[in-house]
Amino acid sequence: MIKNICFHGIGVCTREREEGESQYWVRETHFLRMLDEIATHTNVRLSFDDGNISDAAVALPAMEDRGLTGTFFALAGRLDDPASLSPGDLRILRTAGMQVGNHGWSHISWRGMSDEVAARELVEARAALGEASRGPVDEAALPLGQYDRRVINQLKLSGYAGVYSSDRFPARPNSWFQARYSVTAEDTRESIRALILRRPGLSDAQSVLKSAIKRWR
Repeated sequence: MIKNICFHGIGVCTREREEGESQYWVRETHFLRMLDEIATHTNVRLSFDDGNISDAAVALPAMEDRGLTGTFFALAGRLDDPASLSPGDLRILRTAGMQVGNHGWSHISWRGMSDEVAARELVEARAALGEASRGPVDEAALPLGQYDRRVINQLKLSGYAGVYSSDRFPARPNSWFQARYSVTAEDTRESIRALILRRPGLSDAQSVLKSAIKRWR
C-alpha cells in the first residue's frame, strides 16, 4: 500500500478563491521539512492540486534537490492567470520529469454537471492542458474532493487512466481510484512522518466505507 500526499499552495495565501482555501496552504519552511521526511520513504506519492504558481517556483526546485517526482493537477481556465501555472511552467515541469494531470477548467464540483459542463471540465480542459504542456494528460484529480457514481462513470468513459480523490486512506499502487491525504496549514514534518508510518486502522476503514458510498450513490 502507498500513501498519496497532496499539497495545494506553498507560502502565504494572499487571496482566497474559495472559502477556506488558506487552510490548505503550508509555509515554505514547513514544506521543505516535509519533503525532507518524504524523501526518506519509498511508499509515498506526491501530487499538487489547483495549479498555483508556487508549484513551479517552490515545489519543483525543492523536489529536484531531493530526487522526488510528482503529478501536478492544473486548471485549464487559469493558464493565463499570473498566480497560476502558465503553459511555460507546465512544460518546465514535464522537462523535469513531472507529470501533468487535469483538475478541470473552473475548479467547480463535478457532481451534477450538465453534459455541456462535463465536456468542458473533462474533455476540453484535458485537451487544453495537454496542448499547453506538450504531453499526455492521463489522470484527473477531483475538484473539492466531491464525486458520485455518475462522475466516476464519466471519468471512465472519458478514458482517464486514473483518478485521485481527497479521501484519507492508503491506496493500492495500481488501483484506478487513488485516495489521498491533503496537507493542511497545521501539518508539520512530524505529523507527515506519523501519517506515513501509521498502520491502517479504524479511521482508514471509515474513510474507505465513506468513499464506497460516494462511488455508488
